[in-house]
Amino acid sequence: MASRAGPITARATAAFLGLAVAALTLGSAALTAGHATDWSRGPADGAALRFTLVQAALSALVSCLLAIPLTRALARRRFAARALLIRLLAAPFLLPVVVAVLGLLAVFGRAGPANAALTGLGLPPLSIFGLHGVVLAHVFLNLPLATRMILQGWQAIPAERFRLAMALGMPPSAQFRHLEAPMLRSVLPGALATIFLLCLTSFAIALTLGGGPSASTIELSIYQALRFEFDLGRAALLAALQFALCAAVTLATLRLTTGAVFGPGLGRPLHIPNPQGWRRLVDRAIIVLATAFLLGPLIGVTLRGLPGLAELPPGVWPALARSLAVAIGSALLASAISLTLALAVARGQRWLELTAMLPLSASGLVIGTGLFLAVHPSIQPETLALPVTLAVNAAMALPYLFRLLLPETRALLADYGRLSESLGLHGLTRLRLITLPRLARPLGFGAGLAAALSMGDLGVIALFASERSETLPLLIQRLMGAYRMDAAAGAALVLVSASFALFWAFDRWGTSRATA
Repeated sequence: MASRAGPITARATAAFLGLAVAALTLGSAALTAGHATDWSRGPADGAALRFTLVQAALSALVSCLLAIPLTRALARRRFAARALLIRLLAAPFLLPVVVAVLGLLAVFGRAGPANAALTGLGLPPLSIFGLHGVVLAHVFLNLPLATRMILQGWQAIPAERFRLAMALGMPPSAQFRHLEAPMLRSVLPGALATIFLLCLTSFAIALTLGGGPSASTIELSIYQALRFEFDLGRAALLAALQFALCAAVTLATLRLTTGAVFGPGLGRPLHIPNPQGWRRLVDRAIIVLATAFLLGPLIGVTLRGLPGLAELPPGVWPALARSLAVAIGSALLASAISLTLALAVARGQRWLELTAMLPLSASGLVIGTGLFLAVHPSIQPETLALPVTLAVNAAMALPYLFRLLLPETRALLADYGRLSESLGLHGLTRLRLITLPRLARPLGFGAGLAAALSMGDLGVIALFASERSETLPLLIQRLMGAYRMDAAAGAALVLVSASFALFWAFDRWGTSRATA
């Protein structure tokens, strides 16, 4: 009986994960046929589609182009805070989007230091709203991700290749042409496609910085169709269009992922030749500017949020409690599902790997739209705001946790699988004595990542929530809409502190429970 529990649980998990996308597809089809859509909005929807594609393409292109010189500078320079700086590159990925927007407003807003410097030079001020504001926010959030992805490519080049290049007297330009450029041709397409997909599904940035109908994305149009116009047919069609875009980009990303372009090395630490002169000064300038760009908004949120703590509205603490409950619940649910799927795939059920990656083909808002359309005829959506947000956030975090756990799970089965079978360890006993202790470290890190991402979610909750079920990101967005910027900054400081604390707590738990 115990030997059959794993496959049965895995199939049940796969069915659960497919429910969200199935709800979207069935709800869209039914409501598109059953509700008349105002086709006079066709030009507006076409403009939203164009803006979605343009901002995603520009954001991905700028992020990757800026990441190349930054990654090269980090790869060939050694300085005291290098390891710390590389770790800090993960901070914007964990940062709630609404907090990132507030930080960018503090630096690049009308009264920010960037516009003050432009005014001092006699130049006209810049507006952060519209296309350039959306692209700026996406670059801030995705430049670190692009840097980490490309840095892995640099570190994959065998150190012996650079030693041979130095022995042959190759100048830096020749080394770039023969060693680094082939690596970039292998890594860049996947990085571009990944960031393009993330920017396609970025709802909160368009909501806060879009700047009107001329800068509206498909997801923002879905939100407006449901919350303000209650045009269910139009919302279903737009959700289906967004799903098709995300699915196409996801398939393209899988196709663009290539293997290593260099053969295996001897495992020696990478040491790229360190050019001197003007190249050294350029590398230093790139690292300093990138650090200022990434840390400036965080410092701006902190400086503006500290005085704003005195102006927090009473609803902040109930909203924080709801956010924490949703984040912890989604982290635990995502961890349980990803562990079940990783164990099943490691045992040979490879078809479940596609199930684990299924959420990448749809954004959280699109899945939430499908669920909204499915439950609306019989249930008031406001009553399901928190459970639906918890479930969708868990589904969206699943691909990250699954990829973290799968290599460790395969190693676990290879090292302890036969021994556990020979000792008759099955079910909960094997989970308690073998599986959880050996996988505690990646489980804790992944759960912390899922919790931090869920804390900052401003997608599904915006569709379902009323004032009695709003989470902290939604409350911050409403404070910004009411131009209570000081209170919003104070609440943002509370949110980012809670997000990082939750991430640290899960990660610390995993580290303390892990066995070597």
